[in-house]
Amino acid sequence: MNRRKFIKNSGIIGVTALLPLPCFSMIEQPNYKMGYQLYSIRDKMAKDPVNTLKSLKAMGYEDFEIYGFDNEKGMFYGYKSSEFKQILDDLNLSVSSGHYGFSSYLEKSEDDLKRFVDQCIIGAKTLDSKYITWPWIAPEQRTIDNFKLMSKKLNLIGEQITEAGIGFAYHNHGYEFEEHDGESGFEIIMNETDPSLVKLQMDMYWVMRSSKYTPKELINAQPGRYVMWHIKDMDKVSRDYTELGNGSIDYVKLLPDSNKSGLEFYFIEQGGNFSDDSMKSASDSAKYFKEHLQKYL
Repeated sequence: MNRRKFIKNSGIIGVTALLPLPCFSMIEQPNYKMGYQLYSIRDKMAKDPVNTLKSLKAMGYEDFEIYGFDNEKGMFYGYKSSEFKQILDDLNLSVSSGHYGFSSYLEKSEDDLKRFVDQCIIGAKTLDSKYITWPWIAPEQRTIDNFKLMSKKLNLIGEQITEAGIGFAYHNHGYEFEEHDGESGFEIIMNETDPSLVKLQMDMYWVMRSSKYTPKELINAQPGRYVMWHIKDMDKVSRDYTELGNGSIDYVKLLPDSNKSGLEFYFIEQGGNFSDDSMKSASDSAKYFKEHLQKYL
């Protein structure tokens, strides 16, 4: 190192040493990759997955949650699992979680379910995903008896996936919080699933729209279990989805303690109600998140 470069670098170090402690948090790298749930941009993924991923990367997204796995063919977005993994590697992107189609297996035999889970495990391992996630159940399945049946299935799936060396999580919507004769699906899931086998993916939009709790209250009741978050905003009038920063959810005040949560990954999401189109909404949400929220994560 020549003298001029040494003096220049030393000057930078000297100024940095004088910065107050809060300034370090502003210049440090985020603790988590900025994630996106690809269902938000499903129209673009259906037409051109590779260029869609390139566009999302240019916005700052580095990690994704997939949906729509073809378990019989072992394919993601029209590509064999290994081919899709190569696309991700070439772009230096990752898929840390996936939403898989468990709903249709709720009332099928345990053997059928086990076979499906094995297929999901193969797909997830090929992508080097850390979690397989149960995303929803169909409207006609949302009964108290089915929530009890689902809790049993969640434990079975969690055991099978955990033995394979991957994590398993359940993703909430709003219907779990609806009460049926004093019971709710959410309470049943919390009480009848094993926290060591069934982790939770908190959809903060649905918590704020449909539950009597705040995200912080839920995490206080189950610390360490909410390993993933979905972050999306709520339209101020329709209460539908909207771009981050356009809605009524103040995430600066709302975001819980990530350490207490057990947070490993988060995914920004917008399932619809785009101000222009899905790509523009992904870009707008990324811009808002980087300016206002990423410093907290």
